[in-house]
Amino acid sequence: MKRLRSRRRGVALAVSVAMLASTGVAACGSSSGGGGSGGRATLTWYINPDGGGSNPKGGGQAQLAAECSTDAYKINIQLLPNSASDQQTQLLRRLAAGDSSVDLMSVDPAYVTQFAAAGYFAPVPQKMVQQIKSGGTVASSVKASTYAGKIIAVPFWANTQVLWYRKSVAKKAGLDMRKPVTWDQLIAAAKKTGTDIGVQAALYEGYSVWINALIEGAGGHIVNNPSADYEHIKMGLDSPAGKKAAAVIQKVAKSGVGGPAIGSSQETQSLNLFQGAKSSGFLVNWPYVWAALGSANNGKPVPWIKDVGWTMYPKTVADKPSKPPFGGIELAVSKYSSHPDLAYQAAQCITNVKHQAQYMIGTGNPAAAKAVYKRADIKKAFPGGLAALIVKSLDHAAPRPLSPYWGDISTALQQKFSPPGSVSTKTPAAAQSFITNVLNGKALL
Repeated sequence: MKRLRSRRRGVALAVSVAMLASTGVAACGSSSGGGGSGGRATLTWYINPDGGGSNPKGGGQAQLAAECSTDAYKINIQLLPNSASDQQTQLLRRLAAGDSSVDLMSVDPAYVTQFAAAGYFAPVPQKMVQQIKSGGTVASSVKASTYAGKIIAVPFWANTQVLWYRKSVAKKAGLDMRKPVTWDQLIAAAKKTGTDIGVQAALYEGYSVWINALIEGAGGHIVNNPSADYEHIKMGLDSPAGKKAAAVIQKVAKSGVGGPAIGSSQETQSLNLFQGAKSSGFLVNWPYVWAALGSANNGKPVPWIKDVGWTMYPKTVADKPSKPPFGGIELAVSKYSSHPDLAYQAAQCITNVKHQAQYMIGTGNPAAAKAVYKRADIKKAFPGGLAALIVKSLDHAAPRPLSPYWGDISTALQQKFSPPGSVSTKTPAAAQSFITNVLNGKALL
């Protein structure tokens, strides 16, 4: 490891430990050593919010924790913050301090590489590695669980975005939704029909997700060599693909089809725009939308549920396939855990086909295992070809750059692309210069 990079990491870890001390988080205050010799161990699983809360019958990770507890171990849950970046911060503080109370972690794919590069994960057992590589897991999720050529986390659920639309609006616009559509076609259709396109362009990780999907769909990459040391990273923003992505954002924002508050729109706001306004027509969002629409009307489907259609994520350019966003959660085991073997046994249970299917139905979050999509209960819960569309999209999806520095890159990217109404074809070059300076300590976020 290069001296400069080591120094940079040392500073980051020192800051993390200082934050930990200042907030009173007890490093090494293990809750996982339970029972003593021969007793029942307690595993602590840090979970992301998924709609199931802490209810062991709520359909979420809390229920899986209860069902996967055994005579050898009990799984307790600790709920992480809503924001992916806040989840990263909390986990980083604990891992940097060697907190042995962290056993299992639900980690956003954007930060798996960062944690793995810092050496915070216990090695995945070879038997599980072989299972993950066997072809039964969607390609994007396998890629997101890989660092330096090795599987370093366990795919759990794998998210992707699709294009949701009102059939009546698409028909009025003259769009044939049986064929792939481009962003330019979508914007023209919204303008023609006086409707909106729900997007995510607030100053948060979801905006980076949109930017990345647009650039990947134009044949480019935000980072061309994501595994490189920060001083050798080659950015790909200042490129024809970057400029095309910026042109799409500019067009959505300045035409007004992104809604009245595009600069503060996250997943929830864009869904509200789609389901609440008479002017709504289109939405790019995750598959949980289907479950949300099915219970949005006081626990019942919205009255116009039969008017809802879905298709593949829009193309950035007409001559290249779309690259839908990739998200989800990977399960990781802390190297500081007192029970890494038991934690991986728990991960094996949590991610089996039965539990992935149960979780997908309970929360609307798609499974990483391909076998799940062949089940009758999944086809019933995600009807009309939606299940097949999700798994197809996942195999075509493009993860965000798997760089240890993605946290800094993403924050800088959001800043330079905000507000969306200010974006122009000059924005990618400005963002690339700023990111490079941030990574080299010449600029501050």
